[in-house]
Amino acid sequence: MAQSSIIETIKAIEVESPVDKIIRQLKQLMSDGHLKPGDRLPAERILAEKFGVGRTYVRDAIRKLEFYGLLKTSPQSGTYVAHYNIQMMEGILNDIINFNKDDFSALIEARYYMEINAARLAAQRRTDDDLAALKAAVDAYDAKINARENAVQEDMFIHLRIANAAKNSVMESMLLLLLPDIIRNIIEKKICGDYRSGEAMAEHHEILKAIADQDADAAGLAMANHLDDILRISRTKTTW
Repeated sequence: MAQSSIIETIKAIEVESPVDKIIRQLKQLMSDGHLKPGDRLPAERILAEKFGVGRTYVRDAIRKLEFYGLLKTSPQSGTYVAHYNIQMMEGILNDIINFNKDDFSALIEARYYMEINAARLAAQRRTDDDLAALKAAVDAYDAKINARENAVQEDMFIHLRIANAAKNSVMESMLLLLLPDIIRNIIEKKICGDYRSGEAMAEHHEILKAIADQDADAAGLAMANHLDDILRISRTKTTW
């Protein structure tokens, strides 16, 4: 076989994220019967210590499993394993782990349209408490950027606060599912340059103002402007 043909058949090694590894371990515990329907999971802090990762990774894994109905969380009593069928669970968990990893453009497109509508709904439905929480998230992002520190988590929290203010639980759950993978891809692929941090600050404030003014059209336009660059890049680049 010619060297060029050999090179073409070699595939890049896919490194699993901590979230995927947590999901795989929980899947194995369920499959082996160590975690049965109705069993309560240990607290996030304990799971994070056992897995050797930050609590954010544990929380993201639990949210994904909750979205697919494999876990249920009660504010009063914790997170429990839902009733499930083993064969169905195997297929669902594989889908969760492989969720859109090969189609970054589709991830960005789905996020784009959902977030525009989330911003519009947030402007219409937000409460004073929602607005205060969103302003605090924007201020936290600004503080990190002004200190020349990484503000990836703060950026994600702004968008989650907007989704929460939209008062649509399905939309919020979908964004909870999409955003961690999107943020990870953006970082790994070095899609956004350093210049975007300053621009993003101004754009966040435009979105915040529109939501504060309860102007749905302005909020949708401000969010579209905020996400236009990444949507354009995702559509023009042919391979990732």
